[in-house]
Amino acid sequence: MRELPAESAAEPRSAVLALATGGALLAALALGLAVGAGGWRPALIAQLRVPRVLAGAGVGALLAEAGLALQLLLRNPLADPFVLGASAGAGFGAIAMLLLGGTLWLGSVGGALAALGLLLLLGRRALASPHDEAAAQLVLIGAMLAALFGAGSTLLLALVPTQSLRGAMFWLVGDLSGARWGGALCALALLLGALLHRWRRAFDRLALGGEHAWLLGEPVARLRLALVLLAALATGAAVATAGAIGFVGLVVPHLLRLRGAVRMRQLSWAAPMLGAALLVAADALARGVAMPYELPVGAVTALCGAPVFIALLARQAR
Repeated sequence: MRELPAESAAEPRSAVLALATGGALLAALALGLAVGAGGWRPALIAQLRVPRVLAGAGVGALLAEAGLALQLLLRNPLADPFVLGASAGAGFGAIAMLLLGGTLWLGSVGGALAALGLLLLLGRRALASPHDEAAAQLVLIGAMLAALFGAGSTLLLALVPTQSLRGAMFWLVGDLSGARWGGALCALALLLGALLHRWRRAFDRLALGGEHAWLLGEPVARLRLALVLLAALATGAAVATAGAIGFVGLVVPHLLRLRGAVRMRQLSWAAPMLGAALLVAADALARGVAMPYELPVGAVTALCGAPVFIALLARQAR
């Protein structure tokens, strides 16, 4: 029977990792509060920048946790939080609600839940099987759901009024300009991170493979279901707030693993901290690079994340 990985000498100390991720988060928060049109007026910072920075931190942390959960579920470091189709479902629901004159947030959450329900219905056998090949079917099911909801969003965009089309397109790419409920998002990220940390040993065993975890006495089906629910909840809340922001959930867990953090004991809290720092910094760049205009933060994360990710993979290969 394959043994659990021992504490690696190359694994960074928790204190060093906490200092690095905490410093990055504090620097990103300071940058987010400082950058923007209007200068350093206290009223402007308190009323506009603080809520936006809090929302960006919450969304970034949730996306990182979703990416961590999916990469653990699929045992694939290149898995993306949007692979389950939750973000595509959220986008479809938001555009549909925009056409009906309802609340954008309500529509996006409803769409994410609909995609989750279909995934659980269609992939119930894969979730119940201890074999890793069965879990890989979730990728195909999620990809098909993403394509289905994406096609529906494209069709609905043709019906969106012209005056609302620009806002809808910005939201689909990723936009924090109207983001609210930052405190609630941060609280949700803390809760999900605590759950990942609480079940860290079971998830470490699941990372060895479904069959190994099953032989070690772990409830593989329930662990996989928990990861699916966590990823869908985190992705749905993030997309409902800021639209479809990509690359955060893909890059953050992989960055930490390249630095030696491979166990959930560290990943469970380091990933949301680094995800929050990354998205807040990207949003500050999106606001400051072309003032007084704002760029979609989703485009900035893709433009910055893709070259960094390619460079890290090339370095790892060498």
